[in-house]
Amino acid sequence: MRPKSKILIIAGSDSSGGAGIQADIKTVTSLGSYAMTAITAITSQNTTGVKSIFPIKPNEIEKQIIFTCKDIKPDAIKIGMLHSKSVIKSVISSIDKIKVKKIILDPVMVTKSGTKLINDQAIQILKNKLVNKVTLITPNIPEAEILTKTKIKNIEDMIYAANILLIFGAQNVLVKGGHLKTKIIQNVFLNKKEIKIFKNKKITTKNTHGTGCTLSSAIATFFSCGKPLKKSCELGIKYVNNSIASKLNYGKGQGPINHLNSIIINNKFK
Repeated sequence: MRPKSKILIIAGSDSSGGAGIQADIKTVTSLGSYAMTAITAITSQNTTGVKSIFPIKPNEIEKQIIFTCKDIKPDAIKIGMLHSKSVIKSVISSIDKIKVKKIILDPVMVTKSGTKLINDQAIQILKNKLVNKVTLITPNIPEAEILTKTKIKNIEDMIYAANILLIFGAQNVLVKGGHLKTKIIQNVFLNKKEIKIFKNKKITTKNTHGTGCTLSSAIATFFSCGKPLKKSCELGIKYVNNSIASKLNYGKGQGPINHLNSIIINNKFK
């Protein structure tokens, strides 16, 4: 099997393998594309929480992006954890130089265990300088609340927050509804021309670590292969749901999902 497209992932490393760069690579690979990386931070973590975060210098992040893309031009970019103002500036400078049109931004801000991954200055520059440069932003409810300074308690609040992100300059928004205590999860896709609500039954499990990273990488992969953006969101959500439904049970805390759910092993490797 030859890779269908090439994805550059700009994100932090998760030593436990469930989220971050590791989840991104697994997702892109299992969906049949080629993953490249620019690591923004190294974390020491497991399913119970984050022990430490070691930031990569902004100029080293920019070197990773530029040098990689000079040799292998990506069809799409997925951006994850950007922990400081200087890091975001270096990423903006880099993407301006490499001129890739398809960019998915997952505004990673807080881990499921509650560890804050981005400071207030970085949040402001992300809102003011980066959001308008990407094709799609995929905040969950806590992230959408931070970005829009609103409280989200229902689907109407999600739509309201998504519209605020459009005012900030976002081309397309996918607000993820998994944090609401409902039996049906609703994810709101919205731009200036249309709105689409993806609905699916909530799967009861504590093992959902890395779902946001996985979803944005899945969307980037489908989008890079020529699928329309809305369809890419639909397929990405389906992939994540199937990964959750596999019900892995690794670790003592909030465990990972099964990124390999889409892979069929060739008979000669069985």
